[in-house]
Amino acid sequence: MPQETPPTSMIDRGIHRLSDLVLWCVPTMAVLVLVIVVLRYGFNTGAIAAQESVQYLHAAVFMLGAAIALRADQHVRVDIFYRNFTSRQKAWVNALGHIVFTLPLCALIGWGSMDYVIDSWSASEASPEPGGLPFVFLLKTLIPVMATLLALQALAQLQTSIATLRRRGTS
Repeated sequence: MPQETPPTSMIDRGIHRLSDLVLWCVPTMAVLVLVIVVLRYGFNTGAIAAQESVQYLHAAVFMLGAAIALRADQHVRVDIFYRNFTSRQKAWVNALGHIVFTLPLCALIGWGSMDYVIDSWSASEASPEPGGLPFVFLLKTLIPVMATLLALQALAQLQTSIATLRRRGTS
C-alpha cells in the first residue's frame, strides 16, 4: 500500500477517520460470506439478512471509499504525462480537474439523487425479501453522502493546489 499523506485539513482528518471505519467493512464482509456459505452448504439454510448485510457493506466500501481514494491519491488518473510534471503543473491539473470534473459531477449526483433518497425515506423503504433488512433507505442515503464527501475532499485538494500555485519558485 502506498504511503498516505498526513492529514492537513479538517476535511482530510475527517476522511482519514472515515477510512479507519471503512477499513473494517472488508474483513466483516469476508466473515459474513463465510457464515453464509457454511449456513447454505453445511446446514442447508439461508440467511437473507446476512446476504443483504454483505451488499450494504459492499456499497459502503465503494460509496464511502470514493473520497478516501481521492484523499490517498489512489483514484483513477491517466498519468502518462502527469507523473513527469512539476509540482506546479500537477497543481494546475488537479485544480482544473476538480473544478471542471469532480465538483460538477458531485453536484449532479448529489442533486439528482435527492428525490430518490427522499422517496425512500418517506416510505421507510425496506427489503422486499422475507427476512431482509428494513434499511434500504439508509443504503440509498449513501449516494448523496458519497457526493458530499467526495466534493469536500475535492475542495480540500483544490485548496492545497491553490496554495501550491501561490507559492513562488516551486518546481
